[in-house]
Amino acid sequence: MSFFKKIFSSEKKETLDKGLEKSKTSFLGKLSKAVAGKSKVDDEVLDNLEEVLVSSDVGVNTTLKIIERIEERVAKDKYLGTDELNKILREEIAGLLSETNVGEETEFTIPKDKKPYVIMVVGVNGVGKTTTIGKLANQFKKQGLKVVLGAGDTFRAAAIDQLQVWADRVDVPIVKQSMGSDPASVAFDTLQSAVTQDADVVIIDTAGRLHNKVNLMNELTKVKRVMQKVVPDTPNDVLLVLDGSTGQNAFEQAKQFTAATEVTSLAVTKLDGTAKGGVVIGISDQFKIPVKYIGVGEGIEDLQVFNKFEFVDSFFK
Repeated sequence: MSFFKKIFSSEKKETLDKGLEKSKTSFLGKLSKAVAGKSKVDDEVLDNLEEVLVSSDVGVNTTLKIIERIEERVAKDKYLGTDELNKILREEIAGLLSETNVGEETEFTIPKDKKPYVIMVVGVNGVGKTTTIGKLANQFKKQGLKVVLGAGDTFRAAAIDQLQVWADRVDVPIVKQSMGSDPASVAFDTLQSAVTQDADVVIIDTAGRLHNKVNLMNELTKVKRVMQKVVPDTPNDVLLVLDGSTGQNAFEQAKQFTAATEVTSLAVTKLDGTAKGGVVIGISDQFKIPVKYIGVGEGIEDLQVFNKFEFVDSFFK
């Protein structure tokens, strides 16, 4: 069964290919060393492949699942040449990821039946939270949706200023208060303003601290509770932003944040500047939370919806 059919436009695919260039080059370099002098996939090649996958930040658990699938294939096909390994990897990883029905989006979409659709963005400082918010706002605005931003990270003046820069750049309204204000109060004002303006999408930034899980949990719970006074059942999406260039550290952050609050989707950023893109494969497999977006460049258009098949295709081709 082929998982690979043309899903993205050639321009979008080119951006993805370029964004994963470092990861792909690093992976393929390690892979060719692992199979040097070997013509068929045997136990030694599989051991080497395991090492390559782990060192490419795919993660131990996901690597073991991939190796198991390839072992089954080797047992079934009896003779598999090392020259086919790349193709087999592509197919087996796509097969593994296809066991969940997430990561199949092709466009930025929000449910039509929720207005305003409220996204609360969480993540530690420096992962690209504000940039992700700005780029998301740009995508939704391009679709003709009315977007309002909320500067709920009131612990850093820079965070408020940065979000203002993005609001100006994308030309969307922003609700903010002075540094040190109560984040829940900012969230409340943002939602009230969004309802008054009949906005379609609200994106709220939150403080990027993880030094004390209990504090973080209490704060995010309070922000949610206050939002619900204005619009029941919000936020509709709690988006955790992870820095892909930190590799296994991104796994750790995901574990910590999912323990502190209910996270409903993930964005993995900064993939263009790193050889650790394999972390997206591991995160997609390990967390029962969908990777919704990936950052593959610095340009305003370089935030993409995560499509697992296009991702695996670009990573291994």
